[in-house]
Amino acid sequence: MRQVIHISNLGLRFQNKSVFSDLSWTINRGENWVLGGESGSGKTALAKILTGKQSASGEVEINFETESNLPAQVLFVESWYQFKNVEGVANFYYQQRYTSQQAKETLTVNAELAHFGKEENLNFSDAEKLLKALGFSGLRDSQLIELSSGEHKKLQLVKALWLKPQLLIIDQPYTGLDIASRKSLNTLLDNIAKAGVTLILISNDEELPTCINRFAEIEDGKLVELESAKEITVIKEDFERTLPEFLKQSPIYSSSEIAKMIDVNISYGDKQVLKNINWEVKAGEKWLLQGHNGSGKSTLLSLINGDHPQSYANELYLFGNKRGSGESIWDIKQHIGLISPEFHWYFDATATVWDSVASGLYDSVGLFQQLPYTKAKHVDELVAYFGLTEYKKELLSSLPLGKQRLVLLARTVIKNPELLILDEPCQGLDKQQTAQFNQLVDELSHHGMTVIYVGHFEAQLPSCLTKKIVLKDGEVIANEEIIKNRILEEAYSIVE
Repeated sequence: MRQVIHISNLGLRFQNKSVFSDLSWTINRGENWVLGGESGSGKTALAKILTGKQSASGEVEINFETESNLPAQVLFVESWYQFKNVEGVANFYYQQRYTSQQAKETLTVNAELAHFGKEENLNFSDAEKLLKALGFSGLRDSQLIELSSGEHKKLQLVKALWLKPQLLIIDQPYTGLDIASRKSLNTLLDNIAKAGVTLILISNDEELPTCINRFAEIEDGKLVELESAKEITVIKEDFERTLPEFLKQSPIYSSSEIAKMIDVNISYGDKQVLKNINWEVKAGEKWLLQGHNGSGKSTLLSLINGDHPQSYANELYLFGNKRGSGESIWDIKQHIGLISPEFHWYFDATATVWDSVASGLYDSVGLFQQLPYTKAKHVDELVAYFGLTEYKKELLSSLPLGKQRLVLLARTVIKNPELLILDEPCQGLDKQQTAQFNQLVDELSHHGMTVIYVGHFEAQLPSCLTKKIVLKDGEVIANEEIIKNRILEEAYSIVE
């Protein structure tokens, strides 16, 4: 069989640590691979080596099919996409996503696709079919800064599927995608594989496209071939650390009412994002927030965490006070611990791990003051709880994505807030790390913390959740108690 990729004796060191040691890998024509394993094992680094974005020792040979009609290219869809404004600068702040509608600060989806299509000499009508298949057609006029993490993922997937390069590598293809989008993506991947594209998916998911016929993981710096996706290593040790004592204390609530919305509407021009939302969150409740990509979840949360400017034009109560009664955005954030993929985008990656966690005490994106002894001790305890002590002096940006997310999760809970807003908090984490974090959420819930948790998949949800609200196209289609042992994703039968 003709080889598409041949790697031999690959070696890579990063910060005096060995990532690969004499790694070998051969991919033949007709093979489509999934590469899984633990966060930090080197999967993304290997993809970057194949695309020429990372140098390494050893031999890397890529053989394109000269008679193929497909572009002789390697395209890498990264799990982390950094878009830029119209001036070519990627200097954004978190709240800008909700204040940018009046200014044309970034390209629209249409303009981004038109630019990509022109560069690659593609037919735009082919992109139209992909937009429709992934439920993305309605966002063509949206600015890039307005898109959620799941919507950004879809945009990158549309471009990759449109191009159909001879070798396509996708890092975490399902991150941020709802159930319907995952199914559509698998169908589309099967279609391009039939057309001759060789696929490498970096993923620990078992619901893969049928074209995937080879399986591997990286272990101790070498590539290990497996019989199936079920053999991918996801848990190597039990998680039995003790929750720090300061997090075993119940939060001090300023009000029995965390949030209350009465007929809330949010619009951008003619586009209505939220429609007549009525929702009340009381102190100590644990909510699951669900809905397909673009259903309005992020906008709903932005009202609660004080980031959305249209909150003043609606009847909204936060922590017992009507929004607009004199409180600042920082007064609101004192009560809240927040993590979301979008927040991670805009966080200061040049801060150390320790400073990043400590910054959660002051709701800043870096640490700009000396901590009192007691607070510093709390940071040390939480860093140890998350297994990050050996990394505490390293820059956040130097860590694998999974560990970066753990750092920001630790930052979220450091001040023992009244309300935890966890917007897909486990994106970028492997199954072991996901289980660890959800265990923390469950333990915190026993001590009275209020939780709003956004998650698509039942296996990735903490067990403490007791209430559920589901959005579809900006409207509430379910607001109910969660009945244990019922599949939490049943609402998607309505959404789909």
